[in-house]
Amino acid sequence: GLPGAAVSAPARAASLLEEATDLLVLHRDFAAALERCEAGCGSLGPAGAEAEAGAEAGSSAEVKCSLCIVGIQALAEMNRWREVLSWVLQYYQVPEHLPAKVLELCILLYSRVREPQVMLEVGSSWLRDISNKSLAEYGLLLELYLLRVLLPLGQFEGAEELVRGCEVLDSAQQLALLRTICESQCQWTQQEETHCAAEEQQSTRRATVLGAVPQKLLTMLTLLRRALRSISSQFYLIPYKKMLLAAFMLYLVVRLDPASPTSLPFLYRLVQLFRQAWAAVIPPIRRPPVQG
Repeated sequence: GLPGAAVSAPARAASLLEEATDLLVLHRDFAAALERCEAGCGSLGPAGAEAEAGAEAGSSAEVKCSLCIVGIQALAEMNRWREVLSWVLQYYQVPEHLPAKVLELCILLYSRVREPQVMLEVGSSWLRDISNKSLAEYGLLLELYLLRVLLPLGQFEGAEELVRGCEVLDSAQQLALLRTICESQCQWTQQEETHCAAEEQQSTRRATVLGAVPQKLLTMLTLLRRALRSISSQFYLIPYKKMLLAAFMLYLVVRLDPASPTSLPFLYRLVQLFRQAWAAVIPPIRRPPVQG
């Protein structure tokens, strides 16, 4: 009857947990392990359904938590870490109901893949919940959320408010965390300043190069003109157009990277300068009139 069904649900979930663990660790069959975890969590029902008094409820909650941990590992192994949070929440409905171990694993996972913003609202909701504040792991999770989520995102004011408003932490712990927040903010500011200084230096260097290129090109063309004058006796025998063009292209290859989009304005300006210089160096050939 109903009592028998109620008793068999946690036992079946525990059996599925054992299978899932074996599949994950021994056989490395992540998809099958995930399937067992989903079946086990589904058999236990939504969070709060096991709110009956007694050891049975505690055992059921622990099995469900373990199934979720194995499921998270399986998803991560299959590079499906983006699905982790939504997958877990389908069995706990709201962030406040997440077990401490599951929340910890989620924070560590999204921190490792550099997506801490995913856990921003979830962690905040969990830490604000009154029932969670009585848990032994609350202080450790608050610190983890602070270090792995808030500070990497530059949420310094929020981090300070969280620490100052936390009754669970004693004054020494609060002081240590506030010092950590202050140090992190200083590092953040220094990095921003360094980044801005580097960008400014790069812009200055680019402007310097921009101004220097036309002058260098004109100098080169002047030398070419002198060279052409010195061999004027054989001027019309030399393929001077090819020579000038080759010299010009060599200059571009050496001084510029044509593949870079930023070099395009340089190229346009250089082409215009080349045409002007070409007109100055090579006057148009006057052909004798055709005798009729």
